[in-house]
Amino acid sequence: MLDEKKKNEFKAKFGKQLGKIKKDKKLSFRNIAKNCDLDSSFISKIEKGTENITLETVLNLLYGLNVQPGELFDFYVELNKDDIRK
Repeated sequence: MLDEKKKNEFKAKFGKQLGKIKKDKKLSFRNIAKNCDLDSSFISKIEKGTENITLETVLNLLYGLNVQPGELFDFYVELNKDDIRK
C-alpha cells in the first residue's frame, strides 16, 4: 500500500497541473465550475492538493477546463516498485 507522503505528492502535482491550465486559459474557479458539475470551492481544494477525487470528478474537470485527459495528467511521478510493497 502506498504511504501518505506518496499519495499527497501525487495530489499536489495534479493540483499544480490543474492550476497551470487554469492560469494559461485565464480561468477562475467560477469559470471552470460554470462548465461542469463541480462547486468552485471544491475545485480550489483540488488545486491545493487536499482532495482525493474520483474519475467522475476528473471527467467534470475535463469539461470545465475544455482539455483532454493527457493535458490534465501532464506531470511526472516517480514510480518505485518498493513504494507499493510497504
